[in-house]
Amino acid sequence: MDANSMLMTERINEVLMMCARDTPSFERISNFGVALYVIGCSDAHDIMCMNDFDICDAVEFLKENFKEINESDIPQGYTINKHNEKYLLVLGDPLFPTHFAVVVDMDSKKPYFSKLRYFGSGYDNLQELLNEFLDEGLKSSDDAHYFKLA
Repeated sequence: MDANSMLMTERINEVLMMCARDTPSFERISNFGVALYVIGCSDAHDIMCMNDFDICDAVEFLKENFKEINESDIPQGYTINKHNEKYLLVLGDPLFPTHFAVVVDMDSKKPYFSKLRYFGSGYDNLQELLNEFLDEGLKSSDDAHYFKLA
C-alpha cells in the first residue's frame, strides 16, 4: 500500500471514529465534504478542520476536477488501497447531486463509503444508497453516475 492509499484508509477510519461520537460539529459536515476529504481533495489535516462543501461548491469541484465515466470503466478488482485512481459515485443529477460516495472496493458487497443523512458514515451497496434517498426520487441505477478524479 502506498502512502496516498494509506492516507485514504486513515481518513475513512477517522470519519468512522468521529461518527461514533456525539459530535454536533461533525454532523454539520456534508456528505460531499466527507467524500472529498476521504479521497484527499482537501488540504485539511483532519476532518474537523476542513472547509465544508455545500451543493454549489460540490458541483463546481466535480466539474473542475472529475471526469464522468461509465461504471464499467472502473478497473475490475479496484480497491482504493491498491490503485492510484480515485472514483466517486454521484447519486442524482450531477448538476444538482443528492449524494457523493467514495468507490472503495468494487469486489465488496458494500463497495461505497459515505456519510448518510441519518445513520452516520459507513459502507453500502448501490441499492442501500438508493433506498436512503427514495424520498428524493432516486430509484434505479440510472440515478447513479461515476466520476474519476482527473
